Amino acid sequence: MSSVDEPWWRRAVVYQVYPRSFQDASGDGLGDIRGVISRLDHLVELGVDAVWLSPVYSSPQHDNGYDIADYQAIDPMFGTLDDVDELIAAMHQRGLRLIMDLVVNHTSDEHPWFLESRKAGSPKRNWYFWRPGRPDPEGAPGSTLPPNNWSSVFLGPAWTLDPSSSEYYMHSFSVKQPDLNWREPQVREAVYSMMRWWLDRGVDGFRMDVINLISKPADLPDAPGGPTGGNQMELVVNDPDLHEHLAEMHREVFDRYPDRTFLTVGEMLAVSPEQAVLVTDPSRRELDMVFQFEHVDVDYGMLGKYDPQPLKLPDLKTSLARWQDALAERGWNSLYFNNHDQPRALSRWGNDHQYWRESATLLAGILHMHRGTPFVYQGEEIGMTNYPFARVEDFRDIEAARAYELATGMGMAPEMILPAMAKMGRDNARTPMQWDGDAEGGFSTARPWLAVNQNHLWLNVAAQRDDADSVLSFYKRLIALRKSEDVLTIGSFTLLEPDHAALWAYLRESDAARLLVLANLSDKAIDVPAGEPFSGLEGGRMLVGNYPEGSVSASLQPWEFKAVYL
Repeated sequence: MSSVDEPWWRRAVVYQVYPRSFQDASGDGLGDIRGVISRLDHLVELGVDAVWLSPVYSSPQHDNGYDIADYQAIDPMFGTLDDVDELIAAMHQRGLRLIMDLVVNHTSDEHPWFLESRKAGSPKRNWYFWRPGRPDPEGAPGSTLPPNNWSSVFLGPAWTLDPSSSEYYMHSFSVKQPDLNWREPQVREAVYSMMRWWLDRGVDGFRMDVINLISKPADLPDAPGGPTGGNQMELVVNDPDLHEHLAEMHREVFDRYPDRTFLTVGEMLAVSPEQAVLVTDPSRRELDMVFQFEHVDVDYGMLGKYDPQPLKLPDLKTSLARWQDALAERGWNSLYFNNHDQPRALSRWGNDHQYWRESATLLAGILHMHRGTPFVYQGEEIGMTNYPFARVEDFRDIEAARAYELATGMGMAPEMILPAMAKMGRDNARTPMQWDGDAEGGFSTARPWLAVNQNHLWLNVAAQRDDADSVLSFYKRLIALRKSEDVLTIGSFTLLEPDHAALWAYLRESDAARLLVLANLSDKAIDVPAGEPFSGLEGGRMLVGNYPEGSVSASLQPWEFKAVYL
């Protein structure tokens, strides 16, 4: 594919805004749409091409907006539909595109569709999953068990009994987030109509939340995992009808705008590279790219997310390399370490104390030199770190609260689970953006909904804006390289030294260039191995590095990153 024919997003960088934590313009301690508008020039200076905006729809906010009560209304906490129209216009005026979050695996239990569905005999009853329970052989007469053994992603059963009808409804996540039934044609058309409504307003694409869960097996069989802990992912993520739904969505929504090029990104739980190739193959016309989780799960322990283990670098780099190889000929990768659901990668995998700047820039550089579209999460561009959570009362995240409840309910002492929550909790990504060293970090004039990290006194946008050696300046250079260096878009990828415990090295090659990428993920200097292709290093040309005095020598300082043309 020539650069003339390729879609705009292949050389783009996308910036994620989590609106409740980005900028508060109204002074109520919650970020809002007008706050986003007021900070657009920061994104222009950064050089990004598009903004992925996390949900701002009308919502009870049980899961921070991922429980939607009205897809075509804006939650008053964020502003109005007029504010969104102004945001779209202001972004387009600045050459930025807007990617909206689309959550259509489930709705809020307060959505009018679900409220109507609860009524026995309603035409919308089949819009959701309603099933009678199974007899409970050990219970009281007439008592029932859920229709199958599926468990929720947020832990506990995936079914809740509705007393008014004596039937259960399914929710893959919270009890407040009932799943839509995508086998019902009216559901699909209602979703497509809503999507077209947003595109008509000027939206440039969608990030689709857990989109590979929308298609469930028709008979909803028990899943592996015991009588109450069935892992539905083993059945749902491989459901073949997903491809039919995505292809239909493309035809019924995006194909109706032949003069526009959208970006569609599907978040996919437990997706394999082979499945991702099918979904992102341009000839199949499903999605442009996926968000996969393999590489951000590599430090999970036997008990999952809240059992974090020390990072084994070979696991991380070989995971990303596997996806680079799988999507080399067909499809396209998204590139991310951070988002609203992940702890800060700098605190998770770097040294956020002695080598804070070096770690922040290394992680950025090593990711952005891969093939794919990089995503930058708010605050990542200045090296924001995890918050020092110490008490359960400090957390706001429903997932963390549920994990704490279950762990302590099973007898685990709070001091055992709290450090894991502090290290891996989603609230680390959701602390307010640090704009300056003033009270509340320039985010708000009121007390924020979630506390600002006290390191904002020195770690903030204002302190870095005019510093050529800052993390922010380094991100600006990386983002500019996506436009100027063809090898980053079209070059092949070869992982080098896959088993090295500290060195992350790979080669990007095109007909016109060979780019060697090196990083030392340790607190000690290391030597670069001898032999090809490393032997050409000292005669090479530095493209970008994170040490001000960096050179093309065959050694790497602690947390040093460099990319060198051979």
